[in-house]
Formats: sequence, structure tokens, C-alpha cells
Amino acid sequence: MAEHHAQNKARLISETRRRFEAEYVTDKSDKYDPRDVERLQQDDNWIESYLYWRHNVIDETLKMLDESFQWRKEMTVNDLTESSIPRWLLEIGGIYLHGYDKEGNKLFWIRVKYHVKDHKTMLDKKKLIAFWLERYARRENGKPVTVMFDLSETGINSIDMEFVRFIINCFKVYYPKYLSKMVIFDMPWIMNAAFKIVKTWLGPEAVSLLKFASKSDIQDYVSVEYLPPHMGGTDPFKYSYPPLVDDDFQTPLCENGPIASEDEASSKEDIESDGKEILEAISNEEQTALLKKINLTEPTSKAEEHEKDSKMKAFKKPLSVFKGPLLHISPAEELYFGNTESGEKKTLIVLTNVTKNIVAFKVRTTAPEKYRVKPSNSSCDPGASVDIVVSPHGGLTVSAQDRFLIMAAEMEQSSGTGPAELTQFWKEVPRNKVMEHRLRCHIVESSKPTTLTLKDNAFNISDKTSADIYLQERIKITLGSELIRLVNLKNCRS
Repeated sequence: MAEHHAQNKARLISETRRRFEAEYVTDKSDKYDPRDVERLQQDDNWIESYLYWRHNVIDETLKMLDESFQWRKEMTVNDLTESSIPRWLLEIGGIYLHGYDKEGNKLFWIRVKYHVKDHKTMLDKKKLIAFWLERYARRENGKPVTVMFDLSETGINSIDMEFVRFIINCFKVYYPKYLSKMVIFDMPWIMNAAFKIVKTWLGPEAVSLLKFASKSDIQDYVSVEYLPPHMGGTDPFKYSYPPLVDDDFQTPLCENGPIASEDEASSKEDIESDGKEILEAISNEEQTALLKKINLTEPTSKAEEHEKDSKMKAFKKPLSVFKGPLLHISPAEELYFGNTESGEKKTLIVLTNVTKNIVAFKVRTTAPEKYRVKPSNSSCDPGASVDIVVSPHGGLTVSAQDRFLIMAAEMEQSSGTGPAELTQFWKEVPRNKVMEHRLRCHIVESSKPTTLTLKDNAFNISDKTSADIYLQERIKITLGSELIRLVNLKNCRS
């Protein structure tokens, strides 16, 4: 069934791409941005989002693509930058991205009280909406947003139905599949009639995404940690510009608080503790078999070597890898943590330097009070890999709202890589030289998670993806010497 669904989706994407090229691009090429046409030929997810919104009806999808592409060129969406927007609009804080709802979707705030109906500024306001949505869409590639229409302290001068209709069209036509829900907070009674009109614009299917909330029930959608005080929340965030809101990744970085920088003694204790627990869980026969597998000095037969080579080929190419210009990062999108019942929540990020220079990296998070990250601020030699262990601190709960940001930049060969040199490097490196990649958190609820956590039966490779095998082998290498030492010590005592 799944294979049939995938084949059907591929067929629809291919047919949509072919027909749009033949029936629209040929006659309307001057009305489209060539970059959008090129992207359509390469990005299956983009086409799929339009098909999804039009229930896989190709004729309707083509019309939607045509309207969207013409709008993108008219609004110069691909070229929108901060300099395209009047500075006062960025400073006022009426529109911005910040925080997450309870499902882990980004919050897109529209503070209506800061908007005054004015036709002279309408185009600039529309460009600001398009700027934020395009910035987010390219960063998250399909992850929905929750629109927070904050109508508190709103007067009659702020009611602008043309602007509201534009925002709705953005999600209906220009950014399909990006709307998780639209939360209307503290709507004054005077706007009841206006929002009856809004419902007709949304259409019957999207009306279910419209949620009306007051201070008493807003927490049904957003936790207090991402709600401002006037909504009954505890979020201390105050919008200011410049700079743009940095996607909520916290400063100071991982060196402070519970997120510690690399500590060799602590790392050794963690490895030894993991090794002891594994040894206690396996029998003497299993210990002997394990030692035979990880003792690289013991002669092996050709059959064993062939088996080993086959496994190596399997884990050298993990399925979930983000291939950046400086680092390859595994996993590519989500960090999988065990649930409360499984007990173990540690997870692993593997960075591989694909350049000819040393690459400095550091890890930031939206919840620095929750996690330990080791190492959090270090460097990676050319062609080498670094394992980053991420673990919740002090039994704190992992949330789908939490995010991690990996930042990387090339260093000159003559540069030192000590703490002082790295601190100075990050102060001086130009922003356009920094690679950034974001990871979401995912809590594994099933008893057999699909991605490895550090105690997930570390030596059982059955029913695993190649990504799992890859991570398991890395853990074996790390723990191997400690396991041998512990077994020898145990044998000596007995």
C-alpha cells in the first residue's frame, strides 16, 4: 500500500511538472521568475504541497501554481531582504516569528494593535508578510506555522480586512500546506461580523483551522513559556530590532548553565557508566562474543572480514544526513529521544567535516536550561567526524517545541582551536560565512524507536536502518576500549 502511494505521488508530481512546463511556462515565461521555474523542476516537495492543497487534481493545481508564480514575481519574493522593508515596519514589532505551539509548530505573530489602515503603506506591509513567510519556508521546508492574531487592545482603526484577506491568500495560494491553525486571541465583539466574512474566504475545509481563544483558554494551544504576560504567560521575550528575531536560539551559548562544554573527566565517567550497565546486562558468553567482535588485534577469518566489510558499507551511508557545504550532519532533521518510560533520553549528533580546512562549530538551543551538549563549542579537522552527545539535564522533559541550531565556519590553518581562540573566532567571523542547520526534537513513543538513543540495545543491529547501524558502530568504537578494560578488571577480581 505504501509503495503504491509513493508511486502514485511520483506520477502526479511528474505529470504536474510536465504539463505546467508545456501549458503555462511556454506562453507565460515573462510572468514568472526563472528561479521559481527552475525550482519547480527540482523540488518535489514544493509541487506536492500544491497538489495536497488541491486534492491531487492536476488541473486545479496548475491554476494555483500559475497564480502563485505570478504573485511571486510581482512581489519580487526571491529578492526580498531586510533592506526591502521600511525600517519603521521592522522596528514596530507588528509581525514576527517567535516561539512554538503545543504541537511544535512555529508561532507567526500578528500584533494587530500596531497596524493602522493606510493604503499608502499596504504594499510594504504585504512585503513584510511575504518576507517572513519566504524566510521561514526556505528554512523549514514544509513545517507548518500557527498564526497568532493578537487582537488585544485593538481599536477600530486597526481593522483592515484587505490586509487580513491577503494573509489568508498567502496560506491558501502562495504557501499551501503551511498553515497549522489560525488562533484569534481576544477578539472584540465589534469584529464578529468581520470574521464571518473571513470564514467565507477561508473556505469550508480551512474553517476548522480557525480557533478563537481568550486568556482563559489560550493555553489549549500554546504553553505558558511561549505566551506573553498579557495572555497569562511567562515568556520574557520583548521584540526589538535590529537584529531580526534569531529563531529563539538562546545566548549565552552552551558553555553556561546546565549545558556544559566538553569535559574530559565527565565524558570518561559517562562512558564507564554506560559500559558497566551494558556488562551487567549481558551474560559471560555474550561478553566473550562481544570482545571477539571488538578486539581488532584478534585474527579473523575471511568470512568474518567479509561480514564486517558488508556492515561497514551499510553504515557508512546513513539514510538521514543533511549535506551542508562545510559539514554533513546526521540526523538530518530530527533528534530522537526516548520517552519517559524508556528511561534513556540521550541522543547523538554526528558532524563530518567535508572541507579541506578546520571547521569550527557550536550548538545553540531554544531551551538552554534543559540540555547538556558535549561538545558544544569546538572544531573538526578536515575529513574527520565529531560525535555530539545531547542529554536532558536533571530529568527535565524533552519537548517537541525545543530546537537545536548547529553553526559552522571554516578556520584558517594557522588559527588555534583552544577555547580562547574559538571565542575570538566567533566574534570576528562574518555572518555570511557561517553555515546554519536546525534540528527539531522528537520523542519516541513506541517501544522500538526508529532512530537510535544511546542505550537502545547498542549491539543489536536487527530491524535497524543504516543510520541506526552507523550510530551503533560509532558507539561500539567509543565504548570498546572501556568495555575490554572493565571485563579484564572483573576477571582479575574473580
